[in-house]
Order: sequence, then structure tokens, then C-alpha cells
Amino acid sequence: MPLEAAATQSMSKQHKAFLRKLYLAHLMDDERHNLLSLNKLTGMPRRTLQDSIAAFEDIGIKVEFVQDGSRNNAGYYRIVTWGPISSAWVDTHVDEIAAIIGVNASSEALA
Repeated sequence: MPLEAAATQSMSKQHKAFLRKLYLAHLMDDERHNLLSLNKLTGMPRRTLQDSIAAFEDIGIKVEFVQDGSRNNAGYYRIVTWGPISSAWVDTHVDEIAAIIGVNASSEALA
């Protein structure tokens, strides 16, 4: 089922959570992001971001936090592997995914 058709139907919380993880992984794969930059870019609450990132492995995406400085939170997230997920597919559908989860994808280009 295409994403547009899925968006017009009632979508489960689990499906939105899955798409949120794909979207966040896409952002982390394109640029260096930490919780603060992801919060500013997406408008998602910090706790939602933390929960989504912690659950990446549930869908096969491996992520690591790269320490970049002396403070514990100084650094960025890096995608190690997308596992069974096609990052090319996510790249192609990122605008649709953003619309479904309620994030303005065009703000990504401005960041």
C-alpha cells in the first residue's frame, strides 16, 4: 500500500512510531545530530526522540553515539547499519513520511 493511501486511512500508533524511527534514522544518516539538534529540527519532544532512538534495534537499525568532546552529551548519533531497511527507499519517501508523522520535511533543507 502506498504511503499516500495509508495516510488517508486511520494509521496505528505503531505504524507512526515505525515511520518516526525511519525519519530520524534518515536525518542521522545525512548529518551529525544530537538530541538538541533533532529536537530543534523536528519539534519532537526530547523523550520521544530518546525512546525512538532506543528502539531502533527493534527494526534492525544499529546506531551509536559518537562522543565528541569532554561532556557526556557532547557528540552525535551515527547510523552503523540500516539492517533490513532500505535507506534508498526512505530517502525517496522522506517527504511523505514527514507528512504522516507531522514534521515539516522542508525545514530539513534549511538546517
